[in-house]
Amino acid sequence: MNEQSTDLREAVRRRYAAAAVQVTEGAAACCGPEPVEVDADFGSSLYAADERDALPVEAVAASLGCGNPTAVAELRAGERVLDLGSGGGIDVLLSARRVGPTGKAYGLDMTDEMLELAVANAAKAGATNVEFLKGTIEAIPLPADTVDVVISNCVINLSTDKAAVFAETFRVLRPGGRIGVSDIVSDDSLTVEQRAERGDYVGCIAGALSFAEYRAGLEAAGFTGVEITPTHPVADGMHSALIRAVKPAGTGNGSRRLP
Repeated sequence: MNEQSTDLREAVRRRYAAAAVQVTEGAAACCGPEPVEVDADFGSSLYAADERDALPVEAVAASLGCGNPTAVAELRAGERVLDLGSGGGIDVLLSARRVGPTGKAYGLDMTDEMLELAVANAAKAGATNVEFLKGTIEAIPLPADTVDVVISNCVINLSTDKAAVFAETFRVLRPGGRIGVSDIVSDDSLTVEQRAERGDYVGCIAGALSFAEYRAGLEAAGFTGVEITPTHPVADGMHSALIRAVKPAGTGNGSRRLP
């Protein structure tokens, strides 16, 4: 990883660590934590009220995503789900409820403060079918062919090596597995420089791929059935989008079951 990529990753880590600390410290106040300050295009308001009400307030307050990937992933009972960049755990906990006691939800995050918050939120929610892992989304600490679904909420755009993210996602999915992620995507007409003018990496804008680049990246990793559906604008020519794709059956090294 070059020096610029290292600096960008550290900037992202500091931002999310600060968000976790803000929520944790707010939880000690008499009125509970306030949501981390984001605009209307990001955060917990993108979830249905009944979903928010079923979770610890700290998990909801720490939400920084641009959509609701659990809604698009169509999770089923007994499935294994991996959330890339799981933060305070809101999508992991929602996934755990959907896959039920015979399934499992993994959360992957590189930030110690967010992992600590997520573990605490899982305990408050009484979720026993969750596990949080420390690591980066470019090097997922799980064996190949072990999860049914990969989700992510406005995190892949933060990576400086999206090809590695797509390759690792493909690797850990079982044959026939799928992705259902929310992410920021730019119009194909915008140059990299124009995207940078609309926001920084930490703000989730500058690192966004275009629609064509996103599709090409997933297909280069081996995915098929790629669908990219914009949901709402977040800046001029920039959109929150839902992305679906499938790892074809017959690929991989053979399915295996994690405990």
